Amino acid sequence: MKKKAGLTHVSDDGMPRMVGVGEKPVTARSATARSTVRLPEEAASLFRDGKLRSKKGPVLETAIIAGTMAAKRTSDLIPFCHPLPIENCQVTAELLGGRTVEIECTVTVHHKTGVEMEALTGASVAALTVYDMCKSVSHNIVIEETRLVSKSGGKSDYAKESKEP
Repeated sequence: MKKKAGLTHVSDDGMPRMVGVGEKPVTARSATARSTVRLPEEAASLFRDGKLRSKKGPVLETAIIAGTMAAKRTSDLIPFCHPLPIENCQVTAELLGGRTVEIECTVTVHHKTGVEMEALTGASVAALTVYDMCKSVSHNIVIEETRLVSKSGGKSDYAKESKEP
């Protein structure tokens, strides 16, 4: 079976495989991902009333820590991701419009492979942490979207031009 065009993690015989990066040059790599969490009124009121804490503690601060920890452990979670010596990971979490939490995770490294998965994992786990910390108030929390916003380094750069899909 021939390898499908563009699928780098599938061998010529159709089997899953890790991509070899030994021959690739070390370059500066960066990626930013964004997750959006919609809160129902009950959960949003925790934030609007100035109570930035759930029964489990400070929600956004804990999400930032969880996202950073997750980005650093991506290779333990996602098959075929190379373990990377992450040089920087910045996670932000902000309440927008009263009922939306926007989380961004930016990861940088000098290496032979990109950090898109690390940024996506960091943003995703931060969003899951918001859910976990607020679920005692409501289970109607929705993690709407997790997407790559930008990446640089490697073969090509990418930048999402707007928040629309």
